[in-house]
Amino acid sequence: MLYILISAAVVLFIAHVVLLFTSFSKGTLISPRYFYSHLTLWLTGLAVFVLAVLYSGSNQSAFLDYFDTWTKKSYILIFIFGLSLVAHCLVTFLVLPLLRKSKV
Repeated sequence: MLYILISAAVVLFIAHVVLLFTSFSKGTLISPRYFYSHLTLWLTGLAVFVLAVLYSGSNQSAFLDYFDTWTKKSYILIFIFGLSLVAHCLVTFLVLPLLRKSKV
């Protein structure tokens, strides 16, 4: 189960990166792809959270053993939410205006 969840998290993160970079085509934002890129990021965070819940303190992974309290486990979800929010703000306030400017 550990390796299945790790594999799922890796695949979801790769899908997130691919979807994010392919969300911008010919100077426009492809909204469905951009949403799916956020969704795969959230699912990646959820997979890491489940890994931390199931395997912290089991001495199977030094990384997962760090998340030995519920407070530390919640940091995973907070980090993913914050990362998603920062990325969305960067795209909204920096990337899209630059794309619009380059079209003119």
